[in-house]
Amino acid sequence: MAEKSVRPATRPQSNQRQAAADCINRALAKADIAEICHAIGTATHLYNISDLAQKSGLARPSIHRAFAGDPKKPNFTTVLNVLDAMGFRLHVAVRRGTGAARLKSVANCQEPGR
Repeated sequence: MAEKSVRPATRPQSNQRQAAADCINRALAKADIAEICHAIGTATHLYNISDLAQKSGLARPSIHRAFAGDPKKPNFTTVLNVLDAMGFRLHVAVRRGTGAARLKSVANCQEPGR
């Protein structure tokens, strides 16, 4: 019986990863959900999908469906798990002069509902 060949998990070159991160960040800056999903989906094509599935804890078809442009968007956990599996992370920064909602007078960041 012939052994089944297994593709090694491949990691894109750092310049490809940076280009993917830049594309995702541009989409995030526009706050366009469809564009964000498309950018993440495009980035997933740089990786071995089986490796992404294993590292993210999601099934391969779930990753494909989540970022395929379907009207049903991926949940936040899926987005974070796939970004983490690709070696990316989200970062929150304060935007100046955006007319944000007023803050309560709170000394520390607390968990919601407390």
